[in-house]
Amino acid sequence: MLDTRVTVTVHASDPLGRAGVVSHLQHQPSVEIVQDQGGAAARERVDTTESGRPGEGGGEAAGTVAISLIDRFDEMAAVELRRLARGGEQRVVLIARDLREPDLMTIVEYGVRAILWRHQATPQRLLRAVQSAARGEGDLPPDLISKLLTQVGRLRRSAVTSASVAWAPTVGMAPREVDVLRLVADGLDTRQISEKLAYSERTVKNVLHAVMTRLQLHNRAHAVAYALREGYI
Repeated sequence: MLDTRVTVTVHASDPLGRAGVVSHLQHQPSVEIVQDQGGAAARERVDTTESGRPGEGGGEAAGTVAISLIDRFDEMAAVELRRLARGGEQRVVLIARDLREPDLMTIVEYGVRAILWRHQATPQRLLRAVQSAARGEGDLPPDLISKLLTQVGRLRRSAVTSASVAWAPTVGMAPREVDVLRLVADGLDTRQISEKLAYSERTVKNVLHAVMTRLQLHNRAHAVAYALREGYI
């Protein structure tokens, strides 16, 4: 649970879709929804506090999460995601009606932190995705994790076939990093990983942060994809 509010911008070509996302989050005390002006979050409240006066939510804003609502991943969606994720200043949550398997790797490599199916975007599920993104953690539905792993497996097999040589990892990864990423790939969250490996939750987070920083990986899903592609898991 975050101690400070998460600043959220909502991006959708469909005004009704945007209004729906805002209505899901506007009464959450840990979320502050702001306008996006020219790619920068303007510190103007869209919603008000329970007293009805802007700016009295209490607490300090905890960075910006950008929510992008799309029907499918096309060129326009790609341009928007690149804009939102540029520079790493915003952490992106993607809500989609439909995604093709080949698009997943691209979306992850853009730096998207969390993905939700549109029909599963309940207020509680959306809030969890926003909070996970704000903490720098990934959040994907189980079926998308499976599709991402399938896509990475195909790319790996293709690379091995085209190279026609013995394939080995090029960058070292510590055994405990491999252990943690293997459990992430199995769909376990931080608490479950800590229980499985007898680590503290802080240690698990530190291990993931270290490997993502060293290898310049965007999020947990990207780290799993890298570990698969490099043959560690």
